[in-house]
Amino acid sequence: MSAKLWIEDGSRSDPKNKKGIHQIIGSTILRGCGPYNNNQLADIVESSGAILNCDTYEDGLLISLKCIESDAYKLIPLIGWMITQPTLEEDQIELEKDLTIKAIKRQKESTYQIAFDGWRKMIYANGPYGHDPLGSIKDINKLERKHILPIAKSLLIRKKNLVISGHFPDDIDNYIKNSKAFEKINQSNLADKNISEILKSSDLIIHQNKNIYTKSLRTQQVILLLGKATIRYNNEEDILLRLISCYLGYGMSSILFKVLREKYGVVYEAGIYHPIRENKTPFLMHASTTEEKAVFTLQLLKECWETIIDNEISAEELHLLKIKYRGQIAHSLQSVSQRAEHKAHLLGIGLTKDHDKEILYRLERISSKEIRNAANKYLKDPCLSICSNKEVIQKVCKKWNI
Repeated sequence: MSAKLWIEDGSRSDPKNKKGIHQIIGSTILRGCGPYNNNQLADIVESSGAILNCDTYEDGLLISLKCIESDAYKLIPLIGWMITQPTLEEDQIELEKDLTIKAIKRQKESTYQIAFDGWRKMIYANGPYGHDPLGSIKDINKLERKHILPIAKSLLIRKKNLVISGHFPDDIDNYIKNSKAFEKINQSNLADKNISEILKSSDLIIHQNKNIYTKSLRTQQVILLLGKATIRYNNEEDILLRLISCYLGYGMSSILFKVLREKYGVVYEAGIYHPIRENKTPFLMHASTTEEKAVFTLQLLKECWETIIDNEISAEELHLLKIKYRGQIAHSLQSVSQRAEHKAHLLGIGLTKDHDKEILYRLERISSKEIRNAANKYLKDPCLSICSNKEVIQKVCKKWNI
């Protein structure tokens, strides 16, 4: 069985000068909660051959438990204790701070990550989506237990969705309702005005004053990111952008693969980044290439981007696209863990448990004209992020500004 608890508000609600605090909370609540210290908690999980994690995303925290049915009664309470009674010992907080800082430093070794961070900062600035969920080294170094406690306490009053998938005890619902570990969660009078103020998210307003980000590095690799901030996942037109991302970058019949890989062979890797987000979702086309092919690759990326804006997809292409999209959904929901996580995420951002069925029903009626209209509405005037050496950046900037 797989249990997934989605808690609304992740790194997007990191307070000013405390970027990374949700990451530290999410990782530290695994290090002791309720009646168990760090070692006892680890022993319970490991002796059962189970997996217990907490991941921090922009829109929320996700606690994940994977175990066999017979261990459900022993392990499910741990999820409750992590929310209602995390111990948050200072030595464990310091350990997680150190591990997070090391993870950030490893990230900074990735040319792609540097390019993406630059694009994100250019588009979202200091808004809720303007930084990585891991946070910043400067802010994490300054975090203390006294800063973490009120945010951890706020987990009680945030909107939560628990989804259990697979084979589990029939009475698991009643067990959770009557469990001491979940007692405070099940109470309705937990609102705390001070905590509510702490949690207040900034509005996701974009103040963009340029359309290109460059980062000069000593490297022969070239990373190009072309993209825009678009619309919320629960927008009824989001499905149109999902189809466009599938058309451009999913599988060997995608435009990017056929043009950049098969026809011209200019890239090591190319694809689309279009995640599920509760607010303005990034829609990015990315490519890795060589110094010699950088300018030509940018030209091809722009042409691929403009293709979907200037032209309607043919009836044959649309039919294939719908088949691919159904397959993409099926592929992403193969395991009980994937299904539980997806449903918890959807419920967490305010959608219904039948959202996927509704989307597939609507899929049949979508026309090529609707897709082109969405591209014109949301994808015009993309922004570019490039990481490479100075010489390549100068050439690419010259091409970009033509």
